[in-house]
Amino acid sequence: MTPAMSPPRLTLADAGEAAATAAFLQRLVRWEKTAAVRIQAGDGVVALFARPARFEVLAVRTARLDEPARTFDTTVAAGELLELLDERARVLAVPAAVTGPPWAGVLPPRSGWQRLGELPSDAVRSVAAAAVAEFRRRAEALTPQQRTRAELDALADEIWSRPLGRTGLPLRAAHAAHALGFLGGPEPLGLLSKGPWLRLATPHGSVAVRTGRAEGLSVSPA
Repeated sequence: MTPAMSPPRLTLADAGEAAATAAFLQRLVRWEKTAAVRIQAGDGVVALFARPARFEVLAVRTARLDEPARTFDTTVAAGELLELLDERARVLAVPAAVTGPPWAGVLPPRSGWQRLGELPSDAVRSVAAAAVAEFRRRAEALTPQQRTRAELDALADEIWSRPLGRTGLPLRAAHAAHALGFLGGPEPLGLLSKGPWLRLATPHGSVAVRTGRAEGLSVSPA
């Protein structure tokens, strides 16, 4: 009988990287218990890609590794990955692979991004918070008969499909960044582009959207 192989183990660079990775996975699983994560490791860095339920954007969280790891690429269940993360030891044990969802086969580019400008983090947080408040207010105004899943989904789509100023990003990108804890600091956010992709980059993670490029994009969030 062939002995079972132990799961790959990645050692994160420090306690901060371990805590931030755990926080990202916790928030992701809170939004979607069955969320999948595609993991790519190599050159001393591990990248976690996810598509949180209902956000329709790709979230990317990277972490430095303690030592260069072999090239590694797999898709796993986010909940299992979180369970196997040992924050104290800074060890990320990778669970068995799962069948990847369609989005996992179309990831944003690794390099070649063009920086379009910066966005003030407080302004993006304010826009996201205002949209969340609008959704709650309008949802609460519905009668019990109107408050169906289809009606709530339509309301959410109406709000989160709106543009984030003239950035070319939909509001759902700011919502996802806020919900996943990417907007926690005072640092300005980067707006980047590569082909049909737009990316909102923060020190805590990125949100990428595949969308038709338009002329005259601006870094104004309002």
